[in-house]
Amino acid sequence: MKHLLVFLFCIQALLGLAQKQVTLKEAEDLLQKNNMLLIAEQFNISASKAAVIQAKIWDQPYIYFEANTFNPEKKQFFDVGSGGEKIASIQQLIYLGGKKRNEIEFAKSNVAIAELQFEQVLRNLKLQLAETFYSNFYDKVKSKTIDAQVIKLDTLLKNYETQGVKGNIPLRDIVRLQSLIFELKKSKNDLERNMIESLQTIALITGVQESLSPFVDESILFENFKNTKINKDSLTQVALSNNLDYLTALKFSESQELYFKWQKSLAVPDLNAGIAYDQRGGAFQDQIDFTVGIPLPLWNKNKGNIQLADAKFKQANAYRDYERIAVENKVEALWKIYLQQKNQFTSINPTVSKNLEDVYNGMLTNFERRNISLLEFTDFMESYNQTNIYINEVKKAWILSCIQINYITNKEIF
Repeated sequence: MKHLLVFLFCIQALLGLAQKQVTLKEAEDLLQKNNMLLIAEQFNISASKAAVIQAKIWDQPYIYFEANTFNPEKKQFFDVGSGGEKIASIQQLIYLGGKKRNEIEFAKSNVAIAELQFEQVLRNLKLQLAETFYSNFYDKVKSKTIDAQVIKLDTLLKNYETQGVKGNIPLRDIVRLQSLIFELKKSKNDLERNMIESLQTIALITGVQESLSPFVDESILFENFKNTKINKDSLTQVALSNNLDYLTALKFSESQELYFKWQKSLAVPDLNAGIAYDQRGGAFQDQIDFTVGIPLPLWNKNKGNIQLADAKFKQANAYRDYERIAVENKVEALWKIYLQQKNQFTSINPTVSKNLEDVYNGMLTNFERRNISLLEFTDFMESYNQTNIYINEVKKAWILSCIQINYITNKEIF
């Protein structure tokens, strides 16, 4: 049994070596290079820019030509010569009321919105990647701790079983030790399942088929995250200046205002101007005229579209104000969570992990020498595992609280 466990442990270690270790920064670089959702979102920017190009284009000039089909006086078909009749004209639509300028500005605002939406998708993916990255890392730390315990306890169990056959150890002690090992293995299986799912998420986000293994230098990470110069008020100002949800709502409000102006300008009739030539049908021979025409705004004054645009503009303003309040409330909540998690993290003595391992090794040695009872040992093991889990969860929770603040402010505060 012992040899089998050692073999499995070695296989797992080899599989771990086969994985490519990456830092969070390296994983983010892979995300920006390979993520298909991000690549697809870039086409929205291209499409919006194409709409600006189209908005700048004026209508094509209109050319008209008319020629005689049959001259009844000469009994001649297609009399278009010097004594015949033909008419030609060219006209151009001229936009009035600033509608073309307003259309272009509205199209440009959509480009800005598309760029913000692209950045928001990138930011959301980075948040999901970071949360999954650190969750996988700390699950792996807990899994390795359990592996080490299981190997040692399986060795003890084998010795207990040998002594149990000889009648030196009661069966209830063997069963109690087996139960402890089974509980550890169950925890290990749960962690393995979580790690498989998180690695799948990392692979999807980074667009890399190769198995990646999150690598974290905790000493550097914690040093970088110790920022004592921030406060809630400064975070709120930074968030309102940089938060992508709020900036998008702000830009959308501006865009709807431009759309409202555009619809109002569409109520102004456009001018058709041009030149016309008439060979014989006018008052003079080879008559050349200047033509101008404008629709009479009697029935269609674009009232419906103007009212619709006005309602959309007011709606966008309401969403903008809502997003501002949401950002302020979110910053306040995240700030409280950050302080809570930071206090929990700093309350853990730096030597607690080493002391815990020293006590664990001492308890294990004393148990092997039968200086302590099985009940005392199993009680300690449960406390030991709970403490290890607590320490790792506190570390992870503090890191994730910092990441959430980075996300809401759209700035690398930590």
